[in-house]
Amino acid sequence: MVFLPQEVIIRKRDGDVLPADDIAQFIGGFAEGTVSHAQAAAFAMAVYFKDMTMPERVALTLAMRDSGTVLDWSDLDGPVADKHSTGGVGDNVSLMLAPILAAIGIYVPMISGRGLGHTGGTLDKFDAIPGYTTSPDNALFRHVVKSAGCAIIGQTADLAPADKTLYAIRDVTGTVESISLITASILSKKLAAGLGALILDVKTGSGAFMPTLENSRDLAQSLVDVANGAGLQTSALITDMNEPLASAAGNGLEVRNAVDFLTGKHQDARLKEVTLALCAELALMTGTASSAAAARQLVEDALDSGRAAERFARMVAELGGPSDFVERMDDYLAPAPIVRDIFADDEGKAIDIDTRGVGMAVVALGGGRATPTDTIDHAVGFDRLAGLGTRLYAKTPIARIHARDEASAADAEKRLKAAYRLGDTPPRNPLISASVPPT
Repeated sequence: MVFLPQEVIIRKRDGDVLPADDIAQFIGGFAEGTVSHAQAAAFAMAVYFKDMTMPERVALTLAMRDSGTVLDWSDLDGPVADKHSTGGVGDNVSLMLAPILAAIGIYVPMISGRGLGHTGGTLDKFDAIPGYTTSPDNALFRHVVKSAGCAIIGQTADLAPADKTLYAIRDVTGTVESISLITASILSKKLAAGLGALILDVKTGSGAFMPTLENSRDLAQSLVDVANGAGLQTSALITDMNEPLASAAGNGLEVRNAVDFLTGKHQDARLKEVTLALCAELALMTGTASSAAAARQLVEDALDSGRAAERFARMVAELGGPSDFVERMDDYLAPAPIVRDIFADDEGKAIDIDTRGVGMAVVALGGGRATPTDTIDHAVGFDRLAGLGTRLYAKTPIARIHARDEASAADAEKRLKAAYRLGDTPPRNPLISASVPPT
């Protein structure tokens, strides 16, 4: 019988549960060009309004995975794992997590993305490093993973290509927020990467795509259930994004923050706790450690000994960056022309932070994209960002701004001040709200 994509659209529009074979044929046809972009947009809208059951989400994820190459790491002598964050501000965890895991014998072939909206992108951070290639060929990617233990690169053309095109369609059709479609988009790339284990960092709060804890739980549970249903051992932590995770926000500044973290020069407390908690979860999941206490000790030793910094340096060099980047970071990360402190107009404790507003201030500086074709300025952003509970007054700034010119500096300063609300009693937001174990 001839496959008619419009029949799949109609059945989902009417709220029917789609068989896995229909979903596979629809996505396969989309990847091959026999299903049009208009039909894919209609399908996405039908899913947005009628949602999908868990088996449908698994089928959609697998179909998108199978639209391209699925990597095979069976030649490696250790477990293969990765982490995914749903995005936030000052979230540079990947830059430390990958080399920490590599230092304890877990291979990390990390497929990352660019900034989206107010959130920073891991690839944009690495573009701040001169010479670093985020788009290596498959041979170099495999070599670096095997040699350095980790490689952080972008989605290649042959990894889940149906997802890349469908996401672009969702972005302009108002269907980005569907949990079913978000789940399939995230996991199809991770499944295509050939992983044995995955940890998810699902953000909640004012800087998260899912600002409420209830929505964050729903997304985390969907991701864990679908990933495990598709054969990938996965768990999740729900972590706080009611304030920037690191004290830096902006691409080059977050790279600097990460290198200082790895070398022990400066380690933001909240950032350290989330990073080590995620690493320890993967150490347990892969059998690298036999208990939670042993896993925590293992990853702390990898960081404190300097072995993680060595792995990071090797990864950067083998992907085309400077061989002495960690030692001579200041020589390679060009500073912005304008660097100055920003002070609050009043005095008091920071009791509320519009973290999305902080991220948009970075975008306004040129550190993010207002349109998909915008060029990123890797030098701009903020560092020394004050966290919740910090008393701000004439001698304690909200942050230090790094700007290209006075006009953008003035605009971003206004945005940052508006993002901070002062008072007497800051909230107590748990850093890790919940964990969702493998199902």
